[in-house]
Amino acid sequence: MRRYGSALILVLVGAAILRISAFSALYLRYVQAGLRPYLVLSGVVLVSLGVAMAVVRRTEHRHDHGHEDDHHGQEDDPGHEDGHGQGHGHGQGHGHGPGVAWLLTLPALALLLFPPPALGSYSAEREAAQRAAQGVGTFPALPAGDPVELTVGEFSSRAVYDSGRSLKGRTVRLTGFVTHGDDGTWYVTRLLVSCCAADASAGKVEIRGADALPADTWVTVTGSWHPKGALGTDAAWPPVLDATSVTQVKEPADPYEKR
Repeated sequence: MRRYGSALILVLVGAAILRISAFSALYLRYVQAGLRPYLVLSGVVLVSLGVAMAVVRRTEHRHDHGHEDDHHGQEDDPGHEDGHGQGHGHGQGHGHGPGVAWLLTLPALALLLFPPPALGSYSAEREAAQRAAQGVGTFPALPAGDPVELTVGEFSSRAVYDSGRSLKGRTVRLTGFVTHGDDGTWYVTRLLVSCCAADASAGKVEIRGADALPADTWVTVTGSWHPKGALGTDAAWPPVLDATSVTQVKEPADPYEKR
């Protein structure tokens, strides 16, 4: 069975990719929705290559055994005996790698059975405060009616850069996961991506007036903007929300915000 090791790894990796992309929405933990067709195609190609490789190896194996059967019982021929000995020696090494190579199947199997979770508070805490590369200016008016649903990125941009103060006097609702500061503060946090989880950066809003929940708990917070610092300065970051309610919610299917 060792000869099928590389084929098995291809099949396992391909199956894992298909599991998270074709048969579930788990791929949203790692990449944006627009990349789904490419993931599905990649999974199909890997599985197909693995199956094709296994078929080729099996055919070669049958051919080798057939060749040995044709020469069985001809040991008395010295010339043939030399050739058979050489062929047998070559056959012993063919397709047999070290047993430890089978350990390579474990990561592929783990990926298939236990897909990694989305990035969370650990990744967010490693990120320096990052803000949109836009100067101070006016923003479009917010929709009528309170509370208004905003992403963490939208709220942060308006709080830090909007010279029109569009958040003033409005009730907003944000959804994200909980992260904690060193001084007892806590934040509603979302990771923002351009392409995939590898380029994620953190956006966060400090929450005041409500007790913190454990890190990585997903919550929806309703409240009003608490102005601080001069627009466009470090003193305005991170923005602050005075909470009127905090509700624990399930992690959304797509945990990331888009830049």
